[in-house]
Amino acid sequence: MGTLYLVRHGQASFGADNYDLLSELGRAQSLRLGQYWRERFGAELAFDAVLTGTLQRQRQTWQGIAEGAQLSGVPHVEWPGLNEYDSHAVIRAIHPDPLPPPDTPERYRLHFRLLRSGLAAWMRGEVQPAGMPSYADFVRGVTSALEHVRTHYPGQVLLVSSGGPISTAVGQLLSTPAETTIELNMRYRNSAVTELSFTPRRHQLLSYNVLPHLDEARYRDWVTYA
Repeated sequence: MGTLYLVRHGQASFGADNYDLLSELGRAQSLRLGQYWRERFGAELAFDAVLTGTLQRQRQTWQGIAEGAQLSGVPHVEWPGLNEYDSHAVIRAIHPDPLPPPDTPERYRLHFRLLRSGLAAWMRGEVQPAGMPSYADFVRGVTSALEHVRTHYPGQVLLVSSGGPISTAVGQLLSTPAETTIELNMRYRNSAVTELSFTPRRHQLLSYNVLPHLDEARYRDWVTYA
């Protein structure tokens, strides 16, 4: 039986011109996760492969983990189906008027209230955000990555992605309704780990959205959601 670790990228640059870059804290979160795994598993730490999407923040997170864990030579597979949905396109699909930057608590809450509504409409097939796949195709992109892991690797595999694909993977395993999948997504923390066991036929959920590398009091301020 193999083990698949799904990790959300470290904190990105929410509110900046280019969200798709890790912040300084996001890089530190990634390094810390790699260090934690090295401390826990020692020389036995190894992955058959790492899968990421093609987004910069996902690749940068893997680079930080690898550096912290002192890993090299791990086969890296870029899987576009692990890319995050475009939150701005989702919001524009239901609210085409421009929004102010989410730089106050009120605007931040508005952003995520509209995002929840837009995701629900996309999942129901009521809207098609510009430049994005249908929700059914988005799901297939995620589940095809899980199938690839099951059928190609026998041991430990790392998958570094984003909150949307990871919550979708778990939602598919547990057959959750759309509303529950959205909430799983909204509460997923940066650099958090979800663990699945797998055989060639199926995956099983072992843990979800955990931060063992940030348990110590000195890392309390490192817990983020964007």
